[in-house]
Amino acid sequence: MFGKKQFLAEANVRRYFSNTVWILFEKGLRVLDGFFIGIWIARYLGPSDFGILSYAESFVYLFAAIAALGLDQIVTKELVNNSSSRDEILGTTLGLRLLGFVVMFSLIVGATQFLDHTTLTNTMIFVIASSILLQSFKGIDFYFQSNVRSKYTVIGNIVAVGAVAAVKVFLIFSKTPLIYFGYVIVAEWIIISLSYIIAYHVSGLSIWLWKFKTYWAKRLLSKSWFLIIGSVAAALYMKIDQVMIKEILGEESLGIYSVAVKLTGIWLFVTAAITQSVFPSLVNIRKSNRDLFLKRLQQLYDLLIKIAIVVSLIYTLSAHFFVPLLFGNEYSDSSDVLVLYIWSIVFVFLSNGSWGYYLNENLEKFSSIRLVVGAIINITLNIFFIKWYGLVGAAYATLISYAISGYLINALFKKTRENFKLQTKAFVNIFNINTWTRLL
Repeated sequence: MFGKKQFLAEANVRRYFSNTVWILFEKGLRVLDGFFIGIWIARYLGPSDFGILSYAESFVYLFAAIAALGLDQIVTKELVNNSSSRDEILGTTLGLRLLGFVVMFSLIVGATQFLDHTTLTNTMIFVIASSILLQSFKGIDFYFQSNVRSKYTVIGNIVAVGAVAAVKVFLIFSKTPLIYFGYVIVAEWIIISLSYIIAYHVSGLSIWLWKFKTYWAKRLLSKSWFLIIGSVAAALYMKIDQVMIKEILGEESLGIYSVAVKLTGIWLFVTAAITQSVFPSLVNIRKSNRDLFLKRLQQLYDLLIKIAIVVSLIYTLSAHFFVPLLFGNEYSDSSDVLVLYIWSIVFVFLSNGSWGYYLNENLEKFSSIRLVVGAIINITLNIFFIKWYGLVGAAYATLISYAISGYLINALFKKTRENFKLQTKAFVNIFNINTWTRLL
């Protein structure tokens, strides 16, 4: 006979495992969509138009962090710790994100007035930017994450991915203009937002009970304002290379570079799935047992770094074969970029896993400082490296800045040295066979 505590513990393990499976399934579909449909789109559009699409997405991404207001994991944490205030937290989150969208869109309109964009490029930017408005309902996703019930929103995401993939294929066969691929991004978020609302109501809850509360607005913003700075910095050092390549080398060069970025980016869905699923459990464990919290965090780093290393090795050994085969000879130069750029995911995975440490140890300010440092280094290196070494230079700049902001900077501060040791141990554990069979 199992004791009550043991029974509850195993029930929790099953719940977290089931939640992780759902999230991984959805992210897996996104990986497949990004890989296969993404290849098809790149081949159809060609380097120049694909460069315009990538530029518009990157340009909007630079400002999207303002609309998000750094609230994502803070809201999840507050919902875990203050479940009785659910309607006030979600209502306030919606109101803040709507306000953030207005500020973001105004800044995008202002920025485009000072840049020498074509009418098509500006139209693509404004269309893609409008999809950020629909992301205001992501608070519902945070609620289900906090309750380890992500399947409610995952099902909607799966429907959206499938429907949009079918539309993209139709657009390619119909030989439609570039702008329609911008509309597809908006359509995807319409489906996702509606699915969030439906899932919330199906679970017996109602968005009509949400309330915007000044108390919660102040509380959330007091914790997130530094994260907003960090999120903007993260957007800069993740996307500024693509914006600068377009301005310095042109749209066709950006299209070639974007293939490496897209092939690398599909793996970010994996780290998002794992860290998103594990985060609520880390919050709960940290409240009662810090030693166990650190043990679970170590296991998380071990898992993330192993995935990143294996993927990077596979790409490095095969990129010069499969990139021309899949994308065509006009994208063959992407291979040289990819074998460097792919190694950045080692540090991106570590960086994403670190949010579980920073937020639970109340180090939000440091987490933002490191991203600001990464952005400054990335921009500085890109200014010189792109001119000196072309597209490969941009890949070097990305790799170096990610390594510093996601890993090395932790060694410089007393409060984060513990996290640096955990991350370093994850590198060492690559050679420990026992860690390859250990489950989270």
